[in-house]
Amino acid sequence: MVGMSADVPTQLPVIDLAVAETDPVGFREQLLAATHEIGFFYLVGHGIPADRIAEQVALVRRFFALPAEAKDEISQLKSPQFRGYSRLGGELTNGRVDWREQIDIGPERPIIEGAEGYWRLQGPNLWPSALPELRPAFEEWNSTLSQVGVRLLRHWAIALGADEHVFDEAFADRPATLTKVVRYPGSDETTQGVGAHKDSGVLTLLLVEPGSEGLQVEVAPGEWLDAPPLDGAFIVNIGELLEVATGGYLRATRHRVLAPRPGTDRVSVPYFLNPSLDAHIPILTLPPELAERSRGVEADPDNPIFTTYGENAWKSRTRAHPDVAELHHGIVPAGPASAY
Repeated sequence: MVGMSADVPTQLPVIDLAVAETDPVGFREQLLAATHEIGFFYLVGHGIPADRIAEQVALVRRFFALPAEAKDEISQLKSPQFRGYSRLGGELTNGRVDWREQIDIGPERPIIEGAEGYWRLQGPNLWPSALPELRPAFEEWNSTLSQVGVRLLRHWAIALGADEHVFDEAFADRPATLTKVVRYPGSDETTQGVGAHKDSGVLTLLLVEPGSEGLQVEVAPGEWLDAPPLDGAFIVNIGELLEVATGGYLRATRHRVLAPRPGTDRVSVPYFLNPSLDAHIPILTLPPELAERSRGVEADPDNPIFTTYGENAWKSRTRAHPDVAELHHGIVPAGPASAY
């Protein structure tokens, strides 16, 4: 915990999704309070067995244990869609190098010939031939987490005074979800695992290997709360599009990952539930008692928030991976990166 004042949270709230079946009103009150006040919470009761979570982490470890040439087989530099493996130091946040290696996995779809703008993000993934188990495991994982995310969105909708299915249309046709498979090696050269940023989509479900350290949430300006993994839980946070949808009643919260101490490392798997690239997130009319507490969408001239998801995604990807953007799209990004 860094510089914590007495009037800010000292830990993230824990919310049990299983309670939604027996006490939906109480569950939604907890959900709304957590994401209005902090924007982050631990999610338990999600129904994903502990052994399946452990198997997923073990598979991730097997990938990162591969020799460099096996990982570089799926180098992101080979993907105009920003998919595949990024070497250590291959991503930027706020113009500074992030100290992590990772794979980016999106929906498996054909390239759109002659695509312009954000439609250039649609295409295939890159999969390592040295670890064929990775593809089926992550395709199943992504499907499972999508179901959890959609359940949460429907509870949010009701809690915000809207129809349960108000967000469904945005996800109905080719949702542009994203999974990152990430390892942060220990370092005595930098403190930045990932720089401070907000997520550009709707919501994030983060799996963290037990014992990992480093995630911090900005619970007040300049005040950072440690968010260590909780056994069996996902760490959930909202993205910029839910901030837009609620006029700032729910606000995407800045967070960062500190580089691990030398001799340790950190493994995590964030899943980003995003709508279709061309989807406009609906703007909700909040009940008066919520609307009067809405803070408005945070204005940042260096990081504009667009209502069309694809514009946010294209902004983030080209800034975070300028080498891919220049190599495949002739773009030299300007401005600080807004990483996932």
